[in-house]
Order: sequence, then C-alpha cells, then structure tokens
Amino acid sequence: MNPIFTLPLVGDIFSYDLWVIATASLVGALCGVLGCYLLLRRLSMLGDAISHAILPGLAGAFLLSGSRELVWMLLGAGVVGVLTGVLTAGLHRVAKIAEDASMGVVFTTLFALGVLLISFAARNVDLDPGCVLYGLIELTPLDTVSLAGIELPRATAALGAAAIVVGVVFAALHKEIKLVAFDPALAAALGLRPTLVHIVMVALIAGVSVVSFESVGSILVVALLVTPAATAHLLTDRYTRLLILSTLIGAASGAGGYFLAKRLDTSTAGCVCIVGALFFLSAALCSPRHGVLSRLARQAALRLRIGREDILGMLYRAAELRDTGLSTQDLRQGVGASTAIALFGLRRSGLITMHADTWRLTEQGHAQARQFVGTHRLWESYLAARLGLPPDHVHAATHRAEHFIQAGVREKLAAELRAGQPSESPLTDPHGRAIPGP
Repeated sequence: MNPIFTLPLVGDIFSYDLWVIATASLVGALCGVLGCYLLLRRLSMLGDAISHAILPGLAGAFLLSGSRELVWMLLGAGVVGVLTGVLTAGLHRVAKIAEDASMGVVFTTLFALGVLLISFAARNVDLDPGCVLYGLIELTPLDTVSLAGIELPRATAALGAAAIVVGVVFAALHKEIKLVAFDPALAAALGLRPTLVHIVMVALIAGVSVVSFESVGSILVVALLVTPAATAHLLTDRYTRLLILSTLIGAASGAGGYFLAKRLDTSTAGCVCIVGALFFLSAALCSPRHGVLSRLARQAALRLRIGREDILGMLYRAAELRDTGLSTQDLRQGVGASTAIALFGLRRSGLITMHADTWRLTEQGHAQARQFVGTHRLWESYLAARLGLPPDHVHAATHRAEHFIQAGVREKLAAELRAGQPSESPLTDPHGRAIPGP
C-alpha cells in the first residue's frame, strides 16, 4: 500500500501528495479567515456573488492582454470584485433595495455579461466546465514555477503569496476590519472609512477566489467562505478566537478532504466540502453554548434542579404541617418522571434520608428547604400586595418563577414587604403561613 505522503528526499522538498494537502489547506485557511468578515457583516453569500461576478473580469483581462497569466487574471477579477461590492452597496443605499436582492441583481447581471464575453469574443479559449466547478487540485504539483531555484507548484506559490497579502492587510487594519465587521455605522462615526475597508475586503475575496479557482473550483471556494466561519461562530463569540478557529477549521477541511478523497478515490473538492460540513454538524451538535446536545443537557439539568427543589419544598411543608415525611409515591405525584433521579441526588448529597418508607429532611436539607420555601412565600406575598392578585391565584405563578429568584432579589422582596411594619412582627404569606427567614 502506497503511503499518502513520503519523507522528503534529497532534491525533493515535498512529496506529490503533501503538495496537494498544502494547497488544499491554504485555500481552506484563506477562505476561513475572509469568511469571518462576511459572516459578521451578514454577507456570507457575497462570496458566492463575487465568485460568479468576476467572470467578466477574467474574460476582459484575457481580451485586453491576450494572456491567461495570473497577474492579469487577478487584476481583472479584483476590478470586477470591487465593482460588485460597490454596485451592491449602491443599489441598497440609493434604490432602497434589500441587500440580498441587490446582490442577486448585480452578480447575475455580471455573470451573464461574462458568459457573453466568452461566447462572442473568446471562442478559442480552453474552458473546462468541470475545472471551473470542481477544480483540479489533484494535478496541482504538475504545474510548477521556479522560485529562487526551487520548483514549486504554481497554485501553491500563488496561494502562499495571497496568504502573505491577507496577513499583512489584517495586521495593518485589524481594528478597522473588526469595527466595520460588527458596526459600520459606529466605524463611520469614529472617523473611519467603512466603505473603503469593505472594498479592500471584497478585493481580497475576489483575489483569493481567482487564485483558488484552478485548484478547487468555484463551488469549493463558496463552501469554504461560509462553512468554516459558521462552524467557528458556533464555538466562540470572541473575534480573535473566531479568526483562529475558522482558519484552522478551513485548513483541516482541506487536508481532511484530500485524505478522504484518496481513500474513496473520488473528487477532492467534494470531499473537502463534506469534511467541512461534518465539522459544522459536530459543532452544531456539541458546541458548549449553541450545540443541540449541550442545550438538551442544560434543559435536563434544569428540570432535575427544579425537581430537587420541589421535593425539598414538599418535604418542608409536610414537616411543617404534620411533622412527618412523604412516600415516594406522594413525591412522584408532585414532581413527575424525574422523581427517582432527584431523590437519588438529594440522598447522595445528604439532604434527605428515609425513615419507615418515608422521606424526611436532614438538618442540612432542612436549611436549604427553609430558604427555598421562604423565597416562594415572599414572592407570593409580593404578587398579592403589589399586583393585587387574589391569594388563590398566586401559587401557580410563583411555582414557575421561584426556581429563578436569586438571593439578592429575595432580600429586596423581604425589605419591601417589611417596610411600614414593626420589625418584630413576623412576615406571613397571603395564606397566613409564616415566611421563614434565611
């Protein structure tokens, strides 16, 4: 079995496969960091618009120069990419058209213009639709260029240069890009030029799209401009971490996609998209704050906490009225399905104990239950005194809110209810029961 990559030999800096992996990772990293700006500006599909709209720029650059050299292609794509951003913003501002609608009008029109230019004026140009859509990243090491006496894949060298440019721009305009991404209006109020910053970012996206087209195709560029940034946004809300995570996820998607494609003997571009989608799915399920599983775990923990507190309250009231405990069946009627788990946790914590088939509070449990019941009755009293609710209407409302009242709120409630009353006079709830102190 041939290894995916081999150790470097004398005169051979990298193996064939490692060059492909490096190229795919560079594309993913570049698109990942630029995609963060689009995500924060809520313009994620602008990458799709630019990737289509730069077609007339590529065709026009070929017609004017008669060459398909990368410099001319970048120049044409950059001009049309900036034009796309300017026209989209202009239509949105002047014609009062929704930003997504103006984006659709601009990029479809420019894309149609590019098709016409190619059809009528560039019939002899070698265009492979499959290459445009999916790229030929597997053949990247075959097209080389000599730099400082070293033969490097042309696509990898171009992507490396693009990475340097993107890095310099982000380092020089870090604060400006961050502020414009979050709040362009505030940036303008502070004397910055958000339109100029936006044009620079659009030009970078257009340039990276052109550099990436031959290797990974237009579909993969669009996917990598959206998916890594969206995945990183599920994992963090901090800007710097967002950039780092999106870059790493993009690079990992590129490398992982190539490994998967080699194993399955299929399209690398498609596998890169699949790996990126798997990263996003994993984050959507397991993200600490926004993941589905995490949310379900927090909801389960909340239900369990409410069940524990309800059991403590029921046992306190039973001891208060009859100086007795409650059976498991009695507790299940008031708490529900989580009774068994809640009882196990309370018993393990030393808050309750069982005597003669009935559950009772321990000394520690009695202290916690006293505070919880006191909060419940304080809130009932407040609703009755300040909102004028009848005594038979306050229990249900209080039962829902009592689990979320903090200690500071409890103290404020007690102080407000005691205002105007003798300090020695005990506080009572609307049902005439004494409100236990902390």
